[in-house]
Amino acid sequence: MAEVSVGIAGVGICVPDRVLTNRDLESMVDTSDEWIRERTGIRERRIAAPDQSTSDLAVVAARRALADAGVTPGEVDLIIVATVTPDMVFPSTASLVQERLGCGPVGAFDLSAGCTGFLYGLVAGAQFIAAGTYRTVLVIGAETLSKIINWEDRSTCVLFGDGAGAVVLRPAPAGWGLLAACLGSDGAGGDLLKIPAGGSRLPASALTVEKKLHYIHMNGREVFRFAVRILSEAASEVIRAAGLKQDQIDLFIPHQANIRIIKAAVKRLELPMDRVVVNVDRYGNTSSASVPLALDEAARSGRLADGDRVVMVAFGAGLSWAAAAVRWYSTASRGTPEPTG
Repeated sequence: MAEVSVGIAGVGICVPDRVLTNRDLESMVDTSDEWIRERTGIRERRIAAPDQSTSDLAVVAARRALADAGVTPGEVDLIIVATVTPDMVFPSTASLVQERLGCGPVGAFDLSAGCTGFLYGLVAGAQFIAAGTYRTVLVIGAETLSKIINWEDRSTCVLFGDGAGAVVLRPAPAGWGLLAACLGSDGAGGDLLKIPAGGSRLPASALTVEKKLHYIHMNGREVFRFAVRILSEAASEVIRAAGLKQDQIDLFIPHQANIRIIKAAVKRLELPMDRVVVNVDRYGNTSSASVPLALDEAARSGRLADGDRVVMVAFGAGLSWAAAAVRWYSTASRGTPEPTG
């Protein structure tokens, strides 16, 4: 059986209503708007309400992606949710989303690859379609990172925000859709970005809570060095695998972690900044939601046209990385979404 081409038939996002600016953070920790903007490019980020969970954001993003694709929940064959902030350890957030969408008894599972999660999910979902197992796969990257941040740690609390992005994958015309992808991980860097406690290694206890081991711990300097290198290397690898040259890339969508990382990677790739999607200034680092948020923004703003060659690339905990090259074929009109719906 010949492999089926796989394309992105619909995109949708959801971000919380609350905006937390750098000025707000000045009253919370020892930092400044100027310091944050110069080092990260972030001006503000969205923060989930106390009673708002990851699945709440995921469901809204999913509904918008399904509507954008003209697909009903009953047509979905599989749901993949990429997240490091699930509603609970189990059941999976994907199962919760499946029930709330009314998709029926279809496959649903979570995927954990840190900020790289969405692209891991995209590649995994595409394989089910390419193999002929399923026709319609819903892939969601959703996070409520504000709930696992130590708001007393100025090195991490200024970086992250909450949000969700979803795509609907379906068969595409030959030569369109997903052209190539690469996935990678180097567990030797696992300690550089982690939440130490809460798993089987360090189960929750009064001591782990007291030592704040249930929050994000990051070696920012080493992660920065890794990110600059791996973004350009992964992008170059997937461009070659797709049979393209760098000057043929119409749009570059990197993980939105830090503007300095993005600019350094783009310089290595010798791409002009007008071909790069950047929204880190308004959302911060939303982990697995980062790439689909940027993809949705590009689609709705008219920056994507039929036939455009798009490269998406991300890095994250693991340390992990992924890249995907896509020939865009969706012509849906997408308008401007409300924040939460």
